[in-house]
Amino acid sequence: MSANVNTSLPLEYQTEQSRMNILGFWIFLGAEIVLFATLFGVYGVLYERYAGGPTHQDIIMMREVMIQTILLLTSSFTCGLAIFEMRRNNLKGLITWLIITLLLGVGFLFMEVNEFLHYIHEGATMQTSAFLSSFFVLLGTHGLHVTVGIGWAILIIIQLLQRGLTPVTARKTFIIGLYWHFLDVVWIFIFTFVYLKGMVA
Repeated sequence: MSANVNTSLPLEYQTEQSRMNILGFWIFLGAEIVLFATLFGVYGVLYERYAGGPTHQDIIMMREVMIQTILLLTSSFTCGLAIFEMRRNNLKGLITWLIITLLLGVGFLFMEVNEFLHYIHEGATMQTSAFLSSFFVLLGTHGLHVTVGIGWAILIIIQLLQRGLTPVTARKTFIIGLYWHFLDVVWIFIFTFVYLKGMVA
């Protein structure tokens, strides 16, 4: 097995299995792009179908959305720092930045749940209009992905504590980093095309 390890590469790329797994995850992200592109497409068709219900301007809390955005984009930066520490073979630094990333992600989710509760209190539910149906499905799908990412990262932290930094744990950490950055990119599109566009429409 050791003969197949290329130590000239970063730890997560040192084995052929790891390289294949990372390539496979890039392909998976391609499928995720198709999923979110479809949801954005549906939202683009339905975003003005209010059916007499609340509009963007009636319900959206831009201050809270801005805080959510700052939390998630900051988590992308701290995730990058975690990978940087992994490349330096600094397990403590890696785990520290991963935990900070998770805390920021939890803060984002907490605020998103409160945002949804506010909408429901204002009478804006999935059943109210086509606009709100597409709105909740798009945001809910992203929020579900963030929830999965948090649970996934917790499992990886446990493995890092048990096994330390190896080509396998480094590969898993790198992949969750790719996933987390992907979710941040999706949120940028949500913030731009759902919230900002909705407020100026």
